[in-house]
Amino acid sequence: MLYWLMKYVLLGPVLRLLWPTRVTGTENLPAEGGAILASNHLAVADSFFMPLYVSRRVTFPAKQEYFTERGVKGKFKKWFFTGVGQFPIDRSGGTAAQAAIDTAVRLLREDHLLGIYPEGTRSPDARLYKGKTGVARIALEARVPVVPVAMVGTDRVNPIGSKMWWPRKLEIRFGAPLDFSRYEGLAGDRFVERSITDEIMYSLMELSGQEYVDIYAAKAKELLAADEAGLRPAVPAQPDAREVTRLPESQAG
Repeated sequence: MLYWLMKYVLLGPVLRLLWPTRVTGTENLPAEGGAILASNHLAVADSFFMPLYVSRRVTFPAKQEYFTERGVKGKFKKWFFTGVGQFPIDRSGGTAAQAAIDTAVRLLREDHLLGIYPEGTRSPDARLYKGKTGVARIALEARVPVVPVAMVGTDRVNPIGSKMWWPRKLEIRFGAPLDFSRYEGLAGDRFVERSITDEIMYSLMELSGQEYVDIYAAKAKELLAADEAGLRPAVPAQPDAREVTRLPESQAG
């Protein structure tokens, strides 16, 4: 109930009014059945704007800290994130990661739309980073299509470290669904899962026009922090979408 109240009454109309958004490719969204909406991740604002333009409910995994904070503020956060359809994930790895995958697969088999950021965290510099293979594992186990989603401009609306949201024009591009049924039965094969993940990231690179960097975003944040401290050179630039025909070390493309 809270999800639809926020979307159509309390928050959605304000977002639509203050942040004009050009949306393309909505015909690629499935009218029914489970599917993964795999998006690039530029800002916290991504999780607010993308579901606003999807007629069906979108469920996102959210870091466990949003649900476990103590005090009145913590209780409010848990109520809010639960109410808008997010579920907690423990990012410590191992069995915790498998529990998150199991929950995602269950939701997809129950015909939900699942929003996932394959990069695992926000991009530190608006470039597109290497995807984590959890999205491939989930797609294979749930046997659902993956719809690539490019968010454009949210990093200017909600820059990292800023508590303010600035008035900027946005664009959301929904790409053609990716079908991985040819890999049925191969969930758990790390080479297959890497190939699938790279194919998803390649689609996101083409759709968004972002420069691709073949390292994980979390590692890039470490390197950039070290560079700011004068400890190492900056993360090397990579070719953009117009200069490459496939992802590095990938069978995609």
